[in-house]
Amino acid sequence: MKLKSLTRKQLAVVIVLAAALLALLVLLCSGNGILSAHYNVVTTEGRVNYLAALGWEADAASETVQEITLPREFDGVFADYNALQRQQGFDLAPYAGLPCTIYTYRVTNYGGDDTVLAQLYLYRNRIIAGDIHSTALDGFMHGIIRK
Repeated sequence: MKLKSLTRKQLAVVIVLAAALLALLVLLCSGNGILSAHYNVVTTEGRVNYLAALGWEADAASETVQEITLPREFDGVFADYNALQRQQGFDLAPYAGLPCTIYTYRVTNYGGDDTVLAQLYLYRNRIIAGDIHSTALDGFMHGIIRK
């Protein structure tokens, strides 16, 4: 099929199909196919459901909220944190210097350890980062996306 021989209607169908395919690819590649757009992350229930879709059981009653402004320059610990985010398909660089909200929940299915927390960073009701970490002195941190 040559492009010159397509009618306007056929060309419109080709464009719509190409856009749908592109949208599907974005969904499958972003955050390992788990996008906050699929969840109403404006609500506690939506954020807890998002974490559940990733395999984490979060205690909704333990929710804490913190408003922060991301640093303009990522260095040291924050550069390391953003490297972790990039490994799981997020990147905080476009949000440098902007305010965001951190929601923190106690994770109840991490081997009985009650010092494990899940954090979600939201900017304009969109998840832009997240982690699972322990509050213990010899603690750990890893991404929210299970590999």
